[in-house]
Amino acid sequence: MDEDLRVVFESRNRQSCADRALVLSSVQIPHRLIDDGGSCAVLVPAAMSAQAAKELRLYEEENPPPVIAPQPVIESHDPMPGLIGYVLTVCLVAGMAGYSFFGENWVSAGRVDGVLIRHGEVWRLVTALTLHVDVKHLLGNLVFGVFFGIFAGRLLGPGIAWLAIVLAAAAGNAVNVLLLEATHRAIGASTAVFAALGIIAGYVWRGKLMRQDGWSNRYGPIVGGLALLMYTGTGGPNTDIGAHLLGFVCGFAAGMLLVRYAATLGTRLSQGAAGAIATGLVVLSWIVALSV
Repeated sequence: MDEDLRVVFESRNRQSCADRALVLSSVQIPHRLIDDGGSCAVLVPAAMSAQAAKELRLYEEENPPPVIAPQPVIESHDPMPGLIGYVLTVCLVAGMAGYSFFGENWVSAGRVDGVLIRHGEVWRLVTALTLHVDVKHLLGNLVFGVFFGIFAGRLLGPGIAWLAIVLAAAAGNAVNVLLLEATHRAIGASTAVFAALGIIAGYVWRGKLMRQDGWSNRYGPIVGGLALLMYTGTGGPNTDIGAHLLGFVCGFAAGMLLVRYAATLGTRLSQGAAGAIATGLVVLSWIVALSV
C-alpha cells in the first residue's frame, strides 16, 4: 500500500473502526486499521481518501447510530404523611371496633358481605379494608402496608398514592364479590396492601422507569410484583387469595393509568386534595356503615 496515507475515520471503539474497514473492503478501497490500545483509526491512500470518505458518509447516513432515550427522572416524594394516615386509620378502627364504640358491632357493620353488597351496601368495600381479625392480622398488614406504602408514596406522592390504593382495593373487593358466592365474607387491609404493590408495578412498567432493552428488563416490574404477591399473599388457611390477586390487578391498572397524569402529581394542591378525598371516603363509609 502507498505510504502516503490519510485518516478517514478514528474512534475509541474498535468495532466502529472494524465496521468502516469492512465497508471499504466491500468497495475494494485499500486501507489499513491501526490500533494503539487507546483508540483506533482507518487509513487509506491519499489518492483514494475522497472516495473513501464518501463511502463512509453514505454508510453512516444509511446506518445512523441508535437514539438512546434518556432515562426518566424519578421524582421522589415524601411518603410519611400517607404512612401516618394509614397507620392511624387502621389502629383507630381496630381500637374502636375492639371496644364496640357507639354500641356497634364494627365487624358486622363493615365487613365484606356478598349478599349485602349486592343489595347496595357498597361502603363495605371500603370499611372492610380497615378491619382485622386479631392483633397478628393487624400487625402483618401494618408492616406490609408501610413497606409497600413507602415505595408508592415516593413514586406518586402520599395523597395520590393512598387515594389510588383505597380505590383500587375497593375495586378489587368488588370484583372478588362478583366472582364468588354471595355468602362470601372478608375483612382486612391486605387487599389494599396488594393494591399498593400493583400500583408500584404498573406505574414503573408503564412509565418505563426501568431499562426495557431486553425482555427480562421489560417485564421485570410485572414479574417482581407477581413474585411478591405469591410469596406474601398466598399463605395461610384463611387467606383470601382472590382478594389479594384482584387487589394487585386493580392496582396495576391504576398504576398504568396514573402514568398519564404524572406531570400533575407533584403539586401540593393535588396531593392534599387526594389525601383529603381518601380520608373522607373512609370516614364517610364508616359513618354510613354505623348508621344503617
